[in-house]
Amino acid sequence: MYFVETLATEGLGNRSYLAGGRETAVVVDPPRDIDRVLAAAAHRGVRITHVAETHVHNDYVSGGLELARITGAAYLVPAGAQVAYVRVPVADGDRAGIDDGLGLRAVQTPGHTPHHTSYVLYDGDTPVAAFTGGSLLIGSVGRPDLVEPRLTRRLARAQHASAHRLAELPHGVRVLPTHGFGSLCSATQAEGGASTIGREKGRNTALTSDVDVFVAELLAGLDDIPAYYAHMGPANAAGPAPVDLTAPRIADAAELASRLAAGEWVVDLRNRVAFAEGHLAGALNFDGSGQLATHLAWLLPWGKPVTLLADTAEEIAAAQRELARVGIDRPAAAVTGPAEQWAPDGEELRSFRRADFAALADAVAAAHEGDAAPVVVDVRRRSERATAGWVTGSVHLPLHELPRRIGELPSGTVWVHCAGGLRAAIAASFLDAAGREVIAVDDGFATARELGLVAQPVR
Repeated sequence: MYFVETLATEGLGNRSYLAGGRETAVVVDPPRDIDRVLAAAAHRGVRITHVAETHVHNDYVSGGLELARITGAAYLVPAGAQVAYVRVPVADGDRAGIDDGLGLRAVQTPGHTPHHTSYVLYDGDTPVAAFTGGSLLIGSVGRPDLVEPRLTRRLARAQHASAHRLAELPHGVRVLPTHGFGSLCSATQAEGGASTIGREKGRNTALTSDVDVFVAELLAGLDDIPAYYAHMGPANAAGPAPVDLTAPRIADAAELASRLAAGEWVVDLRNRVAFAEGHLAGALNFDGSGQLATHLAWLLPWGKPVTLLADTAEEIAAAQRELARVGIDRPAAAVTGPAEQWAPDGEELRSFRRADFAALADAVAAAHEGDAAPVVVDVRRRSERATAGWVTGSVHLPLHELPRRIGELPSGTVWVHCAGGLRAAIAASFLDAAGREVIAVDDGFATARELGLVAQPVR
């Protein structure tokens, strides 16, 4: 008898796994906030004897070293990974006993990184699950371009070979990847939440295309790498410090004003509707429920102090946990309560308009009659614009480039949009803080197409 429990980290699009038998278990690719893992193990009534990393992660800070220290577990790390701490180096074919009749076998699967290693779980002599990390994902593979540009093509070819090696496992073996559920470590995103080797053999591009076609398509589809990824690998190789989730210090309105004046970031975690209706001048809007860590860590100058604003202390705690997963460890301060209390005495809250694509279509039509033409800014990623088309005449500034390129925009009211409204709201907060008159388009991009606003990409 065995179990596999999935521990999803939704904000980063990753999964960790707790797998074991009646008494003991292994944790594969643990998150930094290991209290979740310990709670899951306690609920199962199992002792963690092994912690296994498939690779040195580039998209989040691992909790593996601390989890192994606390539990006394053996810390399995691929032998080829250059790390600064004591671990059990794992080579191809190495085996570890997990519980009575339950074992783990290492399978070298380079491609996502040069040292990447998958782990196959055996119940007796029968393979039942493959923890594939950033190798074989659901319908895709992990990106090969996160280590070193000169290695990208070689690693892409290695991904193809590694996927085919895993495909030699029996058809019924479960495929349990770490990436692919929103993580930008994935070449594309998963369709569905579960898969098997047999299913992947029929639909995964790494298994249905020859190596040259696969590599060409994989490399052509790669988009920009989040800036904070540059800090994750070194942190994981050095050995991350234990996470500190104690509550941050509470600030008042005067301190908020002082921090803004010093050029620090004050981040409003409320939803985009509340922020647009009234917010502290200079604050930036990152909805705490909308991939906070990915968006904030990508845009934030690394090491810049961050103060968090929210309605409740619980929302602050949730944001602090998510940010710690990507190395933004300690907020400089936090403030909760009504937004009206965040502004210094006598200072009014700022606001800006929200609209839909129908309103933008009206503004475009009015421009044809002599009104000022709207400045339309598209903050989607390049791959989205290339595949889905764009609003005719729009300026393309991907969200991660917008803060440093606001000065390039022509004068006039800025209508900013993305695919659904979340990133447009973030961008609108930057534009508002820079003193631009802005309208956040809170609408699905499909509506723009229905209204005839979209220029189609050339196929």
